[in-house]
Amino acid sequence: MVPNPPRILVVGAGSRGRAYARAIQSSTDGIVTAVAEPNKYKRRQFGQSFIWGSHALLSEGAQFDDWRDFIAYEKGRRARILAGETDVPPGVDAAFVCVLDEMHREVILALTMLGGLHIMCEKPLATTLRDCIDIYEALRTNTNAKGEQMVFSIGHVLRYSPHNMLLRKLLLEDRVIGDVLSVVHTEPVGWWHFTHSYVRGNWRRESTSAPSLLTKSCHDIDVLLWLLCSPASYIAQHGETPHLPSTISSTGSLQYFKRSRKPAAAGTATNCLSCPIESSCKYSAKRIYVTQDEFGLDSYNTDWPVNVVIPDIESYSDMNVARETLLHELAKDYGTNTPALQIEQSNWFGRCVYESDNDVCDEQIVTITWDDDPVPSLPSFPHELGQENVLVSSPSRGRGSKTATFHMVAQTNKICQRYTNLYGVDGEIFADSSTITIHDFRTGETTTHCPRNEDRGHGGGDLGLTRQFVRAVDKVKNHGWTTNRAQTELVGCTLEEVMRSHAMVFCAEEARKNKKVVDWGEWWAKHVEAGGTLPFGD
Repeated sequence: MVPNPPRILVVGAGSRGRAYARAIQSSTDGIVTAVAEPNKYKRRQFGQSFIWGSHALLSEGAQFDDWRDFIAYEKGRRARILAGETDVPPGVDAAFVCVLDEMHREVILALTMLGGLHIMCEKPLATTLRDCIDIYEALRTNTNAKGEQMVFSIGHVLRYSPHNMLLRKLLLEDRVIGDVLSVVHTEPVGWWHFTHSYVRGNWRRESTSAPSLLTKSCHDIDVLLWLLCSPASYIAQHGETPHLPSTISSTGSLQYFKRSRKPAAAGTATNCLSCPIESSCKYSAKRIYVTQDEFGLDSYNTDWPVNVVIPDIESYSDMNVARETLLHELAKDYGTNTPALQIEQSNWFGRCVYESDNDVCDEQIVTITWDDDPVPSLPSFPHELGQENVLVSSPSRGRGSKTATFHMVAQTNKICQRYTNLYGVDGEIFADSSTITIHDFRTGETTTHCPRNEDRGHGGGDLGLTRQFVRAVDKVKNHGWTTNRAQTELVGCTLEEVMRSHAMVFCAEEARKNKKVVDWGEWWAKHVEAGGTLPFGD
């Protein structure tokens, strides 16, 4: 521990807030000193786990019922310092924003107006392009006393897993397959996981959340750009512009989870617990949340996904009572007389997956293309100097034409265990969640790397992202680093990159809905740089 560790507020004590708090506690010198969470049970459990432990007396500023209460408290705390009070408790240095996606804009804008806090926001940045732009502009004005822009990070955890960091090194620094020609990247969501989150859960409707490409896969689009555009650190060092895409296209729809696919034997049932074929249906809510191996309550699992249905499920000492409570919640349903607002604002985890009000895509493909973009001054790669038949001054080194295809698919056995095929002029790579296999066309050799897996959270990405962000905060707070240096060297992702990857999702959605190929440069200039009329989602 450092003498003056970064002090951190977590806004939102749900699964992501707890994941980041665990990472702060286990992998950084930072300390979680405050939580803002409206749910009393979640707030108490979070505080006992990460802040005050078993202490009966809580320190001032340790918990807030609402993030607005923190804003008010912090304004008052700063006013006390200005008034000359000497017993004012220390504030926080950074905030992790882990509230519902649609709340991100309001929370981040309030934090930036407060000023002086480093911010990490769970993905996605926001649920509409307009909100993303508003946040982008607000973050640019979030400065410290020196006028430096505060450190910002986004929950694009795929950048920070040991697996993907090695893949990027092999691809861009070691150039094990030479210039990349195409990449095919797949995110298998999982047949029952998709129903939990995107048919029955929070992210099932575009109008109340966002397209599934944004809520589920924005960090997949981001990691493709991270691999295929010139990296931020390289650009900063050599003064280059990134190699940006040329066109975006997309296809996809809600293919399966709709009434037309409902088995005839299910009849008019709208809830699993009253359905005549419940015992034989693979999407049975009882099967998924109660009896399923590993993830069901009967397997003594009180974590995800069970605690999403019953947040305080682990507080039940009697498992029979817990089971009855869970079944009671799963039996809840809505009918034709239920107000639409009530339906929209609630999750219906026992609802028939063919009778839900979901409308987001369960299958989508995005295609991104790059044109040749030669940069004659591009430096050579050191390990190739002196080798024969290597054109170290080739103007297209790493910036030749290429294509990336992303596939988000619901009906898979794998749950978020992504896999990628990368094809280059000198070889090909297959990368799954545990290995990276390289076949070299020149030598005929096949090499397999097995990067360490630090943690179940995105292959160590949760730990990696948290570690780098808190390190950046510590370097600024305790070691005299500028925020720009900490942002570039430790977070490794610029604010513009965050904006670009999110904008690309909205661009892809426009391409899908209008069945067209979109010119990326023109779209970005019109909808982001010029702040023109937004195509949708305002």
